[in-house]
Amino acid sequence: MSEDVLVVGAGIGGLCTALSFAPTGRQITLLERDQPPPAEDPDVVFLNWHRRGAGHVRQSHAFLARLRNIIKQHHPELLDDLKAMGARDLTFDMMLSDIQRAHYQPLPEDSDLTIITSRRTTLELAIRRYVERLENVTIRSGFFVRKLITRAVENGVVEVIGVSGEQEDEPVELAAKTIVDASGKSGFLIEQLMEEGAAITEESETAGILYFTRHYRLLPGMEEPNRTKNPPASGDLGYIKFGVFPGDNGCFSITISVPEVEIELRKAIMNPDIFHGITLQLPGLYPWTNSERAEPRGKVHGMGDLHSRWRDVVTDGKPTVLNYYPLGDTLVRTNPLYGRGCSFAAVSAELLRETFDETSDAETRQIIYNKRLRNELRPYYINQRAQDRSAIKRAEAALTPGYKKNWRGRIIESFFEDGVRIAIRSDVDLLRQAMRGFHMLEHPNKWLGKPKNFSRVLYYWARGKKRNVAAYPPEPGPDRTELMRALEIDHLSDLRLEAVEAKPAA
Repeated sequence: MSEDVLVVGAGIGGLCTALSFAPTGRQITLLERDQPPPAEDPDVVFLNWHRRGAGHVRQSHAFLARLRNIIKQHHPELLDDLKAMGARDLTFDMMLSDIQRAHYQPLPEDSDLTIITSRRTTLELAIRRYVERLENVTIRSGFFVRKLITRAVENGVVEVIGVSGEQEDEPVELAAKTIVDASGKSGFLIEQLMEEGAAITEESETAGILYFTRHYRLLPGMEEPNRTKNPPASGDLGYIKFGVFPGDNGCFSITISVPEVEIELRKAIMNPDIFHGITLQLPGLYPWTNSERAEPRGKVHGMGDLHSRWRDVVTDGKPTVLNYYPLGDTLVRTNPLYGRGCSFAAVSAELLRETFDETSDAETRQIIYNKRLRNELRPYYINQRAQDRSAIKRAEAALTPGYKKNWRGRIIESFFEDGVRIAIRSDVDLLRQAMRGFHMLEHPNKWLGKPKNFSRVLYYWARGKKRNVAAYPPEPGPDRTELMRALEIDHLSDLRLEAVEAKPAA
């Protein structure tokens, strides 16, 4: 047993595992299939770092306050490294509306609601360089783990005792008492265990959406648009969602998400000219992407196969595997709408380290780790899955001519659009509490479940649109027909005309 901890993958999940476990003094070895970063310059790394093991590395990313707070608490000097590479902080006060800004009084806890903003490759580069300086951490690049070395124990439980793979075309086997699987979305080791009889449970369903991202760079002398003087840089039109993700060193990315059912639009948006044309049609994106301020860089990056997925390695209160601890996308995945993936990985690594500090018994570790994961992450998984189901129905409705919501649907929509949304754009404290759920600092729905907060939302809802008019943001963009006509895409494509034809004549 030559290594204390073997970590499969040196992406965000693997690096966060190293950050969490390094202070314990254990020897940690990260096995990464891809080669190391090709340079120290974040721009060169973004362009030239080939990441077969993380195909979504050039998608937009949000690094939530939960991740930043973990780094700040345990590795504050890493924040300095990130800033030196061009990463920035987006603070709570930068999220305020004009109404809120006029009477905002900062509180000490507002500093906990800060986002790290950078390209994913820059964040990985900074964390990797920091981890490489830790005496008890080793990263073995170019090491492709092909399978786990296992042996069966009683009652169908599978014990993992090492890994088998290759490095520089040479076969290698490594034994270890602890294997952490941070191989991510493309990982397959957990499936090996399921095939070998481990009773790992899994639930999965489509998120109903695909993501398309293009990167931009500010022109020399240009700054980012004023966040309060321009329309919101994110929005939901039903048939698409969109958002700006500020990066590092003058870079930013635009992500436009398209429902699965919008087949023609999905095909068209991969054309860089169509993608850019969409940004110019959206009032919140035009100030960012117009030719006077920025220029597009590179192709459109698509990302599909998006599923909500939850796996449990403890079934009926009993571990199904021993010595094997999956985390991050290997274990739980959600629609990346809120950028929770990296924070999921960081939180999982912290929970695993806390579990190891508490007990050395292999079975007890699995049980405690699983329980902590369910307590900490399951609420966000359930919350996002419910939102996805609602969004799928909304997208289907947008393709059904003449579709009208029933009375209950209209009331629910009004409550969230004219109540919740307006309340958190008007009341600083409600925004503060809602952002704690967004940033994974507490249960995502906790703030709205508090009677005082709920009554405040009802107050704004009851005031009506006329009295709340100043809190409404501008319309986020054109309707589906208008946008597709502007882009010369057949707006009748994908419409569910059969649903209309099936209705009896009046």
